[in-house]
Amino acid sequence: MLDRDGFRPNVGIILLNQKNQVFWGKRIRTHSWQFPQGGIDRGETPEQAMFRELHEEVGLQPNHVRLVARTRDWLRYEVPDRYIRRDARGHYKGQKQIWYLLQLTGHDWDLNLRATNHPEFDAWRWNDYWVPLDVVVEFKRGVYEMALTELARYLPRHEQRNRYLRSGMRARDMEPQGGAMHRASSLLLNPGVELPPGASFDPDPQNSVPAELEALPHQPHP
Repeated sequence: MLDRDGFRPNVGIILLNQKNQVFWGKRIRTHSWQFPQGGIDRGETPEQAMFRELHEEVGLQPNHVRLVARTRDWLRYEVPDRYIRRDARGHYKGQKQIWYLLQLTGHDWDLNLRATNHPEFDAWRWNDYWVPLDVVVEFKRGVYEMALTELARYLPRHEQRNRYLRSGMRARDMEPQGGAMHRASSLLLNPGVELPPGASFDPDPQNSVPAELEALPHQPHP
């Protein structure tokens, strides 16, 4: 389902743990790391699609999370032509997304990457809030930054939420040049979590293969 401008309606999910770290998943059989996201089916509201995708991709039910906030408007990104299937070129431009900020009220062991017969991820970890900006595929970075920035004001307060956010600056902006990338690489090379049964950890988040390669509509509806 595409809108008249060629964008597919979609939801994105930023899932927090009690330390305000965010869930970061590795797409199955790729080197691509991303937040959970998925298309909105015809007849669904964005919130209904969000809870469906939350279960399909992460295995969580509504009672496992608390809905903290959502972005006010659609956030759009265009997909480079080289990632668009030939039969969709000229129709499909990219994604328009509503982003949701959720807090996990359950436990890590409630996460289940094999909740359906078509898993999206084969590994996951918790990352510091801003780290995904340093490792997400380039063409999604603008939307990630807009979503994280808009939703940062709603982060649950605790000691680690932070002097950087109060001054309107991201933690990565306070680091010496190259520091954020070193920190991101260090975190990803040391996952520090027990992966669900059947999952594996790939320490190379670069050279990402975007989800759009698998998620393009076969028959666009302008």
